[in-house]
Amino acid sequence: MSSAFPRQQLLLVDDEEDALLELAELLEGVGFTCLTATSVKGALQQLTRYPDIALVITDLNMPEETGISLIKRLREHTARQHLPVIVTSGHADMDAVSNLLRLQVLDLFRKPIYHVRLLETLDNLFPQPRMHLVQ
Repeated sequence: MSSAFPRQQLLLVDDEEDALLELAELLEGVGFTCLTATSVKGALQQLTRYPDIALVITDLNMPEETGISLIKRLREHTARQHLPVIVTSGHADMDAVSNLLRLQVLDLFRKPIYHVRLLETLDNLFPQPRMHLVQ
């Protein structure tokens, strides 16, 4: 079901391309515009290129730099310090979870992601515009 109105731009970051493409397809199906990156470096490039990104969904564990590294860099950047971030992880230990809480992430989703809960979270954050019928 696609939305009649385009919704916010989201940045999806995951080193697993299959997971990235599946998530992008799901979110684009409900009207979001999805940009993707397979690394922190790529994510930072996308954030520079597209200033209208409204939310970042990042994997926690990636080979070169972690999702925590990305979030720390966002929190240090004045224009991006309040950008909402959702983290996904196949395995997050207590240290990682406490770091994420300190960095004020919006939510943590275990992989595989429960899509219904993710869509509910996004709908609460970015309500779909309602069409008004003109009489």
